[in-house]
Amino acid sequence: MFNFCTCVNFKQEPSDDEWQMDSSAKKKDLKKGLNEACNHVPLALASPSERRDYGEDRVINLDVGDPIMYETFWKKMGKKATLVIPGWRSMSYYSKGQSLCWFLEPDLCEQILRLHRVVGNAVTEGRYIVVGTGSSQLILASLYALSSPDSSEPTNVVSAAPYYSSYPSMCDYLKTSLFKWGGNASKYDSDGAYIEIVTSPCNPDGFLREPVVNRIGGKVLHDLAYYWPHYTPITAPADNDISLFTASKCTGHAGSRIGWALVKDAEVAMKMVKFIELNTIGVSKDSQLRTAMMLNVVSDTCEQIGSSLVIRSESFYGFGHRLMTERWCRLRQAVKNAGMFTLPDFPSAYCTFLNQRTQTRPAFAWLKCEKNDEDCAALLRRHKIIGRSGVSFGCSEQFVRVSMMDRDDNFDLFIQRISKIASEI
Repeated sequence: MFNFCTCVNFKQEPSDDEWQMDSSAKKKDLKKGLNEACNHVPLALASPSERRDYGEDRVINLDVGDPIMYETFWKKMGKKATLVIPGWRSMSYYSKGQSLCWFLEPDLCEQILRLHRVVGNAVTEGRYIVVGTGSSQLILASLYALSSPDSSEPTNVVSAAPYYSSYPSMCDYLKTSLFKWGGNASKYDSDGAYIEIVTSPCNPDGFLREPVVNRIGGKVLHDLAYYWPHYTPITAPADNDISLFTASKCTGHAGSRIGWALVKDAEVAMKMVKFIELNTIGVSKDSQLRTAMMLNVVSDTCEQIGSSLVIRSESFYGFGHRLMTERWCRLRQAVKNAGMFTLPDFPSAYCTFLNQRTQTRPAFAWLKCEKNDEDCAALLRRHKIIGRSGVSFGCSEQFVRVSMMDRDDNFDLFIQRISKIASEI
């Protein structure tokens, strides 16, 4: 009985027979090619905004949501956030827990439950936890579990625009007969089964969302990657059939590739586990153990707020809240100075975690060029700022999404360029 959860391409080296058959010239060329390839392997693969050239005219890539602004916090944690895994540990495919998700590490399960209890952003009682390689794998696992294999047509997957730009390609990439992208949920008028993805807060615009289709035969998947107190007020614990979360946005550890789903129905959870089993035969134990440690550190800093050990600004979410508040204040002033963009206005709400009224401070800025025929992404590119066009999110090219989560030096330069952009046109 299951319990609820308490690159470099090298040329292939020829065989010995082929070496004997080849001419000496070919052998010499092949050795030269292999040596050149080895000598040009990069020592490190840089993130989009890591540049060898730190001049003022460098290109700033704010297209992706790489949460590297949190490096400062984690450097201060030092040994508290350092994990050493012995060579003999976690060698098996299987975990030792009694979870329905047979590859879920008990330590991670415990810390997920603890963090949601501390933050108060999700109901965990009566839920199964399914761990995945980021929330991206869990989205596909959820669509697999919610689709009907006996249907004569693929199930339509919809989401209200602006929707997350990867949803269409994720649905259609493999051309499966189980599901397909059905477009903007606000305009959906087809009969029959459908799956609506509700992203709340929304990526890209930051607003809290609810389902919009609300028809018989529909199923809802809640993507709550950004429902954490440094991005938005926590107004109530999410109580959904399926809620998806990811470590990349709640701790900043995108590289660990860990996400989890809180699933109400056991059959749906088992189908999701089966998808991940067939897809990757489980999820990295090393990543799970590292994520468990990071969640533990985050919970510790939050639970110690008000004690003599930690003040609010020194907790992880206190740090994130302060940093995002400062960045949004600076961006709004820069947009005002530029006089050619607008940003969404967010209402304030009482945050049960921070115990005060706060405003949403999204991980992305949803910029709109006020000139009707302006391609906003192209305009920013001309000023060496790379954002993601609104077209990718089901909107017009007047919009562009830019990440608010880059390092301080790149964000500072972004603010400078936005402030001056009108005077340079």
